[in-house]
Amino acid sequence: MAEITQSDGAWTFDGGSIRIVPGRDKSVGPARQMLGELTVPLLALAGIAHEPGRRSGRLRLKLREGADPLIQVTGGTLPDAADPYQLSVEQDRTGVAEYMVEEVRRALLLDQVPSGPCDRYLMPGPSVPLSAAAGDATAGFDGEQVRLEWNWKTEESKKSGGTRTIRLTDLEAVEWQPAIGLENGYLRFRTARAAAPAAPKYDPHAVVLYGFKKDPLMALVAAAVTARLPHPGAAGALAAEPADAVPALSAGDRHQSTHHAHSGQSAADGPGGGDTDHDALLRRLRELGDLHRSGVLTEEEFTAAKQAVLRRFSRHSPHPLPDIGQDSCETALIPAVSTGARSPYVPR
Repeated sequence: MAEITQSDGAWTFDGGSIRIVPGRDKSVGPARQMLGELTVPLLALAGIAHEPGRRSGRLRLKLREGADPLIQVTGGTLPDAADPYQLSVEQDRTGVAEYMVEEVRRALLLDQVPSGPCDRYLMPGPSVPLSAAAGDATAGFDGEQVRLEWNWKTEESKKSGGTRTIRLTDLEAVEWQPAIGLENGYLRFRTARAAAPAAPKYDPHAVVLYGFKKDPLMALVAAAVTARLPHPGAAGALAAEPADAVPALSAGDRHQSTHHAHSGQSAADGPGGGDTDHDALLRRLRELGDLHRSGVLTEEEFTAAKQAVLRRFSRHSPHPLPDIGQDSCETALIPAVSTGARSPYVPR
């Protein structure tokens, strides 16, 4: 367990996920407050880093490509005040931040979390229904349709068509572009049968953004819609289900599902389940022994990792666990991997 609390939020890591709770400091923007508490499963992470600074540092999560609809639609362009995946760290909490980094990196190594792109969303996106007012409109989404209501800043030709309603089934994509310098940004809902879009100022499917503090609220609407569209990494008819239908796996469940995928056995298969867990335990210990022998893991890291694996698998295997010491991991068991460099799953 690792936990850090700062004025702009609190992060807690329990070995299988990171719980992120926004703070109430003035540095936390309205979009971050509206998004609320998040739980990021380990499977969605590509890495974590602590970036030190002169007065304060920053913890930053890097999610796997395609894991989060908010990052997918904004392309990482959210301002710091609206970004849920970074946390300011005061100088006197640097040690706590670095401890969390080490714990998360160790878990990524133990669970062998891939760093490549996802073919489905692992984060659910903002809850619906939601509504946000920014730029020249108020945008609402109830899970089935988008509703755009214009305000006094809307171009007359666009406003004359009245409130615009767009069904989710008619949408092809959502485009988000923040305001940069003197250039306005926009949020556009692109339909499958629409012609080449007009400029956002005149497009009845677009909201113009002027670069104000509430603009990121529209990114939440964009993310909620994106989460319910086919995932760009899914193939054809196997497009991803809505993100709110994706279950979050526990650490133990991920071990079992990964092994069953390689062995061809379903997790629901009865009598052989304990045997497959036992085999996975031995394989994981072989890997740890090899990493320790090659210098990737220190003595302390090796001991802690070995104990964590034994505890985790003891909850899922019906067989008594052997008393496996360091010699058993490094000598009696044949190494399953051979590497002289740090695992690619441990970002530095």
